[in-house]
Amino acid sequence: MTRFPSRAQQADSADDTGLTARDAMHAPGPQVDDHMTVDVALSVLIGARVPHLLLQDEDGRCAGLVTRAQLAAHRGGSWYSDRTRLRDIPLDRGPFTSSLAALGAAEDAMRGRTLDVSPVVDEHGYALGVLVLTP
Repeated sequence: MTRFPSRAQQADSADDTGLTARDAMHAPGPQVDDHMTVDVALSVLIGARVPHLLLQDEDGRCAGLVTRAQLAAHRGGSWYSDRTRLRDIPLDRGPFTSSLAALGAAEDAMRGRTLDVSPVVDEHGYALGVLVLTP
């Protein structure tokens, strides 16, 4: 009988560490609805003392990640209004890092997209954590 490697074993062989994105991810931190206004999101970031927020769509799936710098830059624009919602500003909306992705491949994909941090999602698109590149 021929045994085929599981997805986890296939991921292990993709890089020599055997680690997946799930193994290296950090806690997701605060998650907010993407219909939240930019002002409120900035207050949540400051109050929680975190560098980013994960955004959720109406079904609770990961819809993006926003940083304090992105919010501050958008807030300073001439187009800004206090009713601007997170879903209305330009930000990275994926694809996000699969929790089963080999760590090396996930890091390479982040570097290729010039991302310092990426949401790690399960097979249904729900955020499990974040993967952070270290210099």
